[in-house]
Amino acid sequence: MSAAPIVVHPPLGSGGRRVTVRGEIVGLAYSDRDVVEFLRRVGLEEAEGLLDDPGWVKWKGGRAHVYDAA
Repeated sequence: MSAAPIVVHPPLGSGGRRVTVRGEIVGLAYSDRDVVEFLRRVGLEEAEGLLDDPGWVKWKGGRAHVYDAA
């Protein structure tokens, strides 16, 4: 895998982070639980174990697992 197919984008000013899978928006997450649910909906049943795998998930802007606006 050359680039992570899942991107958790920077926190928005109102909080939450947009999540994309292969360039398609799958939802706005306010917690890791939200991200896991979005990934399960697109067929990744083992989603919980992927959040800290840089081959699968790229966290852009801000720290990983932080969903509040700075």
